[in-house]
Amino acid sequence: MARFLSGVVLALALGCASAFAPLRTPTAARTAVLQATTEEKTGAAAAIAMLALGLATPALAITAEERSQLSYLQVKGTGLANRCSSVVGTDSLAVKSGQKMVDMCLEPKAFFVEQTTTTKAGESKTDFVATKLMTRQTYTLDGISGSWSTGDKLTFTEEDGIDYSATTVQVPGGERVPFLFTVKNLIAKGAAAGNTLKPGFEFGGSFTVPSYRTGLFLDPKGRGGSTGYDMAQALPGLQGGEEEAELFAENNKVFDVLTGSIEFEVQNVNNEESEISGVFVSAQPSDTDMGGKEPKKLLLKGVFYGKIE
Repeated sequence: MARFLSGVVLALALGCASAFAPLRTPTAARTAVLQATTEEKTGAAAAIAMLALGLATPALAITAEERSQLSYLQVKGTGLANRCSSVVGTDSLAVKSGQKMVDMCLEPKAFFVEQTTTTKAGESKTDFVATKLMTRQTYTLDGISGSWSTGDKLTFTEEDGIDYSATTVQVPGGERVPFLFTVKNLIAKGAAAGNTLKPGFEFGGSFTVPSYRTGLFLDPKGRGGSTGYDMAQALPGLQGGEEEAELFAENNKVFDVLTGSIEFEVQNVNNEESEISGVFVSAQPSDTDMGGKEPKKLLLKGVFYGKIE
């Protein structure tokens, strides 16, 4: 069985159509190996090298030009719709005031949640811990557009697009943390003077984080922000008592609007296509359950893409 499997792997590497043909006897196989020509051995080495190169290529990396040539059926089910386009090149791109950045895409690659743990010595330690993504491939922001303005520093103002996505991650221990990944109303300024986008250029700023849930959402007890019960059943008798203070936040739903911050670094620029790409680090709060609990701090790291018009 082991000899059969090794034969199949070698045949596949060589691109041979006879991968599943009956193997020769051990004597014949040894003779065939001894009589293998230098060209065959070179071809096998080349095939293995190409296979290794293919495995080393970043998964699902695709440029905007390559993406535009794909049909819906070619993209469907591949995960490419949740991936930001990549850019090839290390050019520089001068930006004028009034120009737009369109088709901006932000794809998180890693999610961290701030947690406080207790060490064996009894000391409290606060740190960001890695999480497991629970949301399917719908968490990327795409189609974002905004305007550039020049001055002492280059400034980007977000205006439109799919600029929010409901996402959930799971921390070690099983607790799930929902949050609204967003860059709404982002105003990002360059870290240094100048209006040229080039590898190493950094810009960032703050943005608005709307409530994860809207006013029409009802919790399991039928309480909501703009509809539903004022309080859970069997609780009216607690009005005016000390017990009501403990449930005040749960009974009085609010639409929290918080803030976050993000930093971008340009890594690739294609002057011919007016495209840029790079990495970002974003810090924002999690869901508050409409005011019922304190938000957790999240740290997101990922890649971004944009086209200048």
